[in-house]
Amino acid sequence: MQFRQKALSKLQSPEELDLPVRFARPQGRLALAVTVAVMAAAGFWAFTGSVSSKLSAPGILTHTEGSYLLQSPFAGQVTAVLAEEGQLLSPGAPLLKVSTDRGDRTVRAVAGGRVTTLTARTGAVVTTGADVATVERATKPDDPMVAMLYVPGGGAGSIPVGAQVDLTVQSVPQQRFGVLRGRVEAVGRAPQTQAQLGGFLGDSRLAAQFSERGNPVAVLVQLERSSATKSGYQWSSKDGPPYAVDSTTPVAAAVHLAAQRPVDWLLP
Repeated sequence: MQFRQKALSKLQSPEELDLPVRFARPQGRLALAVTVAVMAAAGFWAFTGSVSSKLSAPGILTHTEGSYLLQSPFAGQVTAVLAEEGQLLSPGAPLLKVSTDRGDRTVRAVAGGRVTTLTARTGAVVTTGADVATVERATKPDDPMVAMLYVPGGGAGSIPVGAQVDLTVQSVPQQRFGVLRGRVEAVGRAPQTQAQLGGFLGDSRLAAQFSERGNPVAVLVQLERSSATKSGYQWSSKDGPPYAVDSTTPVAAAVHLAAQRPVDWLLP
């Protein structure tokens, strides 16, 4: 009953129309203005801006025709090594002499190229089919190098031809000389098996390493040439390293993918 009387008295009392009403404090209006400005800027960027991403992949510096593994067609003892690492050989050039039960035999290069690895040594005993050397298919000392990347899974489908590539070379300190510059020349159509990788690289160990996460897709990167650097290639630093970079050197690549509009992520 007491509550009812208070309610009736409240209704009968006049409204306090002469008191000012405060809608918002100045600090609140400032916060609201900042929020609206940020949302407007974010909306404008979502429709007009772009986001670039990178894809990382391992690779190796080589020549476009790759390397091959030279095996001995004879069993016996190596009596002489007729070539050395780094030497250019013509097709059929002698590489080793092997003493067999039928006399001395000569192991020759199958195709011309540069000897990158020589495993046979004088006095060693080799069997038929034993690995004796790795020969890179390069006919001239100044033949330009390329970078061959091996992208695992379906990542290669997002790489456009012409994309910029930054290559961290294992033998070059990145903090001092930067990264090697290049652009995507071609993207393989199908994943390669470990046997195919070994046939191109001439190294079963590297083939196993590049196929650890499944059969990868090969991506050919053309290195950007420069006459102002000692290596003959363009680097992110002005001069690059003060020495030449050898082929068969491992690299870690960062491929710049095509820029995408953020609003595309939200639209079906």
